[in-house]
Amino acid sequence: MTTIYDLAKAPERLTGGHRLCSGCGAPICVRQILANIKEPVIAINATGCLEVSTSVYPYSAWNIPWIHSAFENAAATASGIVEAYNVLKRQGKISREIKFVVFGGDGSSYDIGLQSLSGALERGHKFLYVCYNNEAYANTGDQRSGATPTGAATTTTPPGKISFGKKQKRKNLTEIVAAHDIPFAAQTSIHLWTDVASKIQKAMAAEGPSFINILSPCQLFWGFPPNLTIKIARLAVETGLWPLYEIENGKYKINYTPAKFLPVGDWIKSQVRFKHLLLPENQSIIERIQKQADEEWKKLKNKVEATNK
Repeated sequence: MTTIYDLAKAPERLTGGHRLCSGCGAPICVRQILANIKEPVIAINATGCLEVSTSVYPYSAWNIPWIHSAFENAAATASGIVEAYNVLKRQGKISREIKFVVFGGDGSSYDIGLQSLSGALERGHKFLYVCYNNEAYANTGDQRSGATPTGAATTTTPPGKISFGKKQKRKNLTEIVAAHDIPFAAQTSIHLWTDVASKIQKAMAAEGPSFINILSPCQLFWGFPPNLTIKIARLAVETGLWPLYEIENGKYKINYTPAKFLPVGDWIKSQVRFKHLLLPENQSIIERIQKQADEEWKKLKNKVEATNK
């Protein structure tokens, strides 16, 4: 079992001094994940906030082999690297165990690169795909993505007299990935390092591709003070809007159940992107979001019961 002491001793694979915003969830996510991988590791990074802010020429914040791919093909790039490694291993040119991790934001993972991700999962290449999920196209100015939740204001879903922000529910990428019958898929959050550690260990041990969807709050476009990043991540879980669960070899498991679910209104009040929902005329939207959260939790519990009989 990983301890906080183990993480403190882990090599610094992503350094400070990058250009990511103060309070950004992405570097917290990356450092936690890489600290929990014992073996040498190669990172493949889709275009996004993480990539542009950690690799401003001629500098790099990465202390490991790292390759940048376009929005749409990070998983395909990883597939090629993994298979090249397998060939070299069979030829006796490489003997040590090397792990491979893809980092993609929700714009790349939910939308632009979904076909590439799906193809790689179907083919069964052995790597971990991590979606650092900040629920919008933050790198290009905060446009809505498939991960943007109902009611959120973005530059392409502005609230006003005829709109309350994004109208649609967010896409359930974790379930889409699970439909590929891969050995391990999970949702986690940067605020709970023990949950992250457990899931990384399972992902690394999986005989095939694995996937982790990790909530990484964006203080700039969600609209909260940068010192509250961890609190905001925790609030998403405590309201039931971001369940922590895993699917291991087809079996669902809920990793954390709040002692008492907080109302989704607490989450909405914590961020500027939802401030328009606090107007009296938008009360029904908050009720809709609460209903969505309640229904999704019920569905998840049913899947746990169905797959663990």
